[in-house]
Amino acid sequence: MLTILKNRKMIEIILAVFSTVGAFSTLFAAIGILRMPDFYLRLSVTVKASTLGVGLLLICAAIMFPDVSVTTKAIAIIFFLIITAPIAAHMIGRAAYFTGTPLWKGTIVDELAGMYNEKTHKLESDTEQDTADDSLPTSDNIANTEEETK
Repeated sequence: MLTILKNRKMIEIILAVFSTVGAFSTLFAAIGILRMPDFYLRLSVTVKASTLGVGLLLICAAIMFPDVSVTTKAIAIIFFLIITAPIAAHMIGRAAYFTGTPLWKGTIVDELAGMYNEKTHKLESDTEQDTADDSLPTSDNIANTEEETK
């Protein structure tokens, strides 16, 4: 009887921790939508934080309701969420970049600048980097001084 009570207490503690972390992660995703300066950062924050939050809350549901059908559905949803959310965010971000959604003014490096052919709608490699020797260091397009960022 005592071991059953200890096991139940441990399950309740795990549920409390997972649900709290999941709720806070989802809250951080919501705050990220308001606080981030541009579309791309908002997309990144919300996908990462909300995937973690929803995944943890689904784990709580699987633990709380130990029925096979609930657990199987929760695991399937978590699996598909982890697989599809980053891919969808990448595709949305890529489409936004190609349609001209502006970057934040504080963005330092735009690695896709000049590499998108608007006629063929394809990315093309940079000819300077293709001809450069791989053993030699290349410029990283990162500002070294405060003046270069302005």
